[in-house]
Amino acid sequence: QVQLVESGGGLVQPGGSLRLSCQASGSFLAIYTMRWYRRVPTRRQREFIAQITPSGDANYLDAVKGRFTISRDDGKNFWFLQMNNLEPEDTAVYYCNGDFRMATSHTPEDYWGQGTQVTVSA
Repeated sequence: QVQLVESGGGLVQPGGSLRLSCQASGSFLAIYTMRWYRRVPTRRQREFIAQITPSGDANYLDAVKGRFTISRDDGKNFWFLQMNNLEPEDTAVYYCNGDFRMATSHTPEDYWGQGTQVTVSA
């Protein structure tokens, strides 16, 4: 079993910055791709924000390119989302997600955090 815990959300003014963290714990052998998603208040589905592979290759939603940066610390089982120049449209619940190599499975398993609220408002 794997547990993901996000932190770093909060209230920030437009143009401000936040850094989200996701810590993984539990019984796993490795973490493959790490991702961030968000769910805005007006939508039911989560929206992909960014991902980073074990080799460090990163991809982003077009709307956040140049403002958000995903990074990872494999030694501590953390990944991060640095969010700069935040806009009111970035208000959402942010979730971390990862693909995990487990000792009990031949295929990676997918886990989610519980979410952290980010509110961008003056």
